[in-house]
Amino acid sequence: MGQTATGKSALAIKLAKKLGGEVVSADSRQIYKGLDIGTGKISKKEMSGIPHHLINVASPKYKFTVAEYQHKAIYAIAEILKRNKVPIICGGTGFYIDAVTEGIVLPRVPPNNKLRKKLYTQSAIALYAYLQKIDKRRVKDINKNNKVRLIRAIEIAKYLGKVPKITKTKPKYNFVKIGIRVNEKDLRKNIEKRVVKMFKKGLLNEIKKLKQSGVSNRRLKEFGFEYWKPTKESVIMGTLKYAKRQNTWFKRDKKIKWFSPTKYKKIEKYVHEKVL
Repeated sequence: MGQTATGKSALAIKLAKKLGGEVVSADSRQIYKGLDIGTGKISKKEMSGIPHHLINVASPKYKFTVAEYQHKAIYAIAEILKRNKVPIICGGTGFYIDAVTEGIVLPRVPPNNKLRKKLYTQSAIALYAYLQKIDKRRVKDINKNNKVRLIRAIEIAKYLGKVPKITKTKPKYNFVKIGIRVNEKDLRKNIEKRVVKMFKKGLLNEIKKLKQSGVSNRRLKEFGFEYWKPTKESVIMGTLKYAKRQNTWFKRDKKIKWFSPTKYKKIEKYVHEKVL
């Protein structure tokens, strides 16, 4: 796990080859079909024959919930183990990873599109203030600028008619948590290179196709894209902000052992000590 553009996917494939593993994606955008260029989605060639799970499993028109991810990821892990392979969860969506590795019991609440449309017209500040009134615990660990998360938290509280109690059970499996980290200067360089590559590959055309397929402007904005014509600069700045939020999330987890992506031998040794 770690921030975007730190080399997590390449490392997961290396480890999978060494351990006889399969990869379970933990990326809240790569789960959607059609968001290939804009999410830096791994290609079949880059997978190098290693099976990858939970990529391209949902329509971008609809919100895929954490509870749905948790259910599908736990099932994928069980199937991988049945084949005597090692499951490797790889991604930068901290809430997805926690949902699987920490045994969080999530309320299964269906989407309320009418409520979402109404809430989306409000500012993040207004949504945060409202959530503060109805769920004082959830508001403590939510990004107050993330409208998608704020709306979902409000939706859950209103559906249940009370503040949902987040409970935990003992996870079925033991997990070894490996974090990949690069310094800020290199991270920015990596992100800039990735964004330039996205535009060369046809990011604007991909966004146009998504709109033509019925993906709303609101949904595109939730994915981090301005719905008219994003510029390289706006995508770089948006990605850097996202990376900062990722870092804030992962810093709370003291079970993560952090490495530089260039120190593969050290990572491999650590995995052998903990897993084999």
